[in-house]
Amino acid sequence: MTTQEDSRTLQACLPGLRRYARALVGAVHADDLVQDTVERAWRKFDQWQRGGEMRPWLFSIMHNLHVDQLRRPGLALQELDDDALLPAPEHAPGQAIAIGEMDAALARLPLGQREVILLVALEQMPYEQVASTLGIPVGTVMSRLSRGRERLRELLDGRPAGSHGAPTLKVVK
Repeated sequence: MTTQEDSRTLQACLPGLRRYARALVGAVHADDLVQDTVERAWRKFDQWQRGGEMRPWLFSIMHNLHVDQLRRPGLALQELDDDALLPAPEHAPGQAIAIGEMDAALARLPLGQREVILLVALEQMPYEQVASTLGIPVGTVMSRLSRGRERLRELLDGRPAGSHGAPTLKVVK
């Protein structure tokens, strides 16, 4: 049975769930994913460990629902729209361009790297919570984060994949 405090805690998690859902499936389908997540959470509320944090539990539910959707036959991956992660910015034009470039670069990352980067950077989850949420080891979180950050740098700098800014060798005679 849920309490009023449980309900308030769940409501406080909704903005983060919406951000994450928009990053996973785009703005058009994000509300459906959030609704499915909250519905499943209410149905399985007895499985939540009281005293533990609700936020990682909800993100785990969302992650699992998203993976289930991707596994369904005939379902293609959704292309992220241009404003998938953030609402229209009320910033200077240069900032709007930078935000758009970051959105586009994030959309080009493999899903596993994008999930980890979003949970660590956007949702500010500790590595242990990210690992628990995604059902992967902490070491995998760290390696996906490292590879994802490097790939983002490459994309934002316009470098080809795998260049990693490696220094060139100089021939000395």
